Amino acid sequence: MKRPAATAPAAPSARASRVDGSGVPRPRADAVRNRERILTAAREAFVEFGSAAPFDEVARRAGIGNATLYRHFPDRPTLVRHVVLFVMGRVTASAEASLAEESDAFAALCRFTHAAADERIGALCPMLADDFDREHPELLAAQTALESAVETLLATGQGAGAIRTDIGVGDLMVALSQLSRPLPGTACIDTDRFAHRHLQLFLDGLRAPARSELPGSAATFDDLRQKTM
Repeated sequence: MKRPAATAPAAPSARASRVDGSGVPRPRADAVRNRERILTAAREAFVEFGSAAPFDEVARRAGIGNATLYRHFPDRPTLVRHVVLFVMGRVTASAEASLAEESDAFAALCRFTHAAADERIGALCPMLADDFDREHPELLAAQTALESAVETLLATGQGAGAIRTDIGVGDLMVALSQLSRPLPGTACIDTDRFAHRHLQLFLDGLRAPARSELPGSAATFDDLRQKTM
């Protein structure tokens, strides 16, 4: 007697989450894409309008509905925290890649600075707000990684004699944030075509040997945390 043909197992639904080797469900691909779009859109909106940017504007820029936005980030503090984490992670990766892949220390600093501007590092400014939770464990870990990467990058250039020694990472980060953000309260939002020119002028001023004496002392990450700049 002829056996009945074996029935192939049903393919998983395209909408179902998959499970990784640890048995933990992984987010659906469309959910990951939506999350990435939201974080990118919120990053842009925060740079332009500050962390009080309307959720409607973030959703519009992400090309999604408000319901999808709230499903991923149910309130503003959660969205702000994840945007900061998103930017920190990408800027840290830029610093590490620049140091690893560039043989010239000054070229590594230039590459990092321009890449950080493209990552809209100014979106980290909400960290200076009084109501921002700076003690969140994820933020502390991301901040430590960022500080270590940028400090190593700058120290390497200074050790090689390529970068002046009277500056600190705080000087670099403040200038980077200020030069890559539009002026508040103006219609000057298309700053990209100027930002990289002005950043390069700033970077040229960091070359060693120094041609001038800077007033005050070098700024550190601790100075930024205390909001003394």
